[in-house]
Amino acid sequence: MTTRSLKHVIPSMPTSDGAGVKLRRSIGAQRGLYLDPFLMLDEFGTDNPGDYIAGFPAHPHRGFETVTYMLDGRMQHRDHLGNVGDLGPGGVQWMTAGRGVIHSEMPLQESGRMRGFQLWINLPAAEKMKPAAYRDIPAAEIPEVALPDGGTLKVIAGTVEVAGQTVSGPVNGPGRRLSTDPLYLDITLPAGARFEQAIGSTHNAFVYAYEGSLSIGDGAAEKAIPTQAAGVLTPGDRVSVTAGPNGLRAVLIAGKPIGEPVVQYGPFVMNTAEQIEQAIRDYNDGTLASAA
Repeated sequence: MTTRSLKHVIPSMPTSDGAGVKLRRSIGAQRGLYLDPFLMLDEFGTDNPGDYIAGFPAHPHRGFETVTYMLDGRMQHRDHLGNVGDLGPGGVQWMTAGRGVIHSEMPLQESGRMRGFQLWINLPAAEKMKPAAYRDIPAAEIPEVALPDGGTLKVIAGTVEVAGQTVSGPVNGPGRRLSTDPLYLDITLPAGARFEQAIGSTHNAFVYAYEGSLSIGDGAAEKAIPTQAAGVLTPGDRVSVTAGPNGLRAVLIAGKPIGEPVVQYGPFVMNTAEQIEQAIRDYNDGTLASAA
């Protein structure tokens, strides 16, 4: 087996989105700074309601999927299909924009901490115009297992082997395979503890520490990744993560690359400029989110 090492680090950059929600963006911080099939990773986290209270009013998407994972606080999803989701601590919202969706994500609180992630996953050309779909996954449906070296693992997407048991997340588990075959893990480790995980050798992968720090690899090849930075990993079929002196909370994300051109204009992600222009026309004439 080949252990993945650290290829490069993408520091998260302060920015804002929606109606002024403050966040930090790593993957996708610069146009073209993607990790196929991942287009963007945003981390939001603040105790100041002024940083999130305006939320994300109604806006369109086409051509990809959004995955929102809440750590603290509550937001409500509403879309043109009539879906309403209350996204609370530990919950996940998995939305496939496909041909088009118009939705909003607004805070269900006026004070207190709000923290979480939003990940954008590209769709292959053959799926970009499929019907939109939405899934609300409460925290109780996400498996959490104890790790041999201490700490815990939450499995949001994919299947892992932990201490001799097979654990599948509610997304991309048996019977629900997605074409990008995503793996999405939330890892908590005490200081100095190690976590090892097999990853498909053809998958691209990165790890993002949101509390504490970590190192990737074994022995002389071990390299550190600071807090709030995405560590892009080299090819291989396993990864070894070691927590820093203050422990670790991190997400490990991997997926099968699509290998197609990416043309993005704001909330639209297609394969050609002409398709982007069509998405804009469809949105302006009210047909973006209509049935094909």
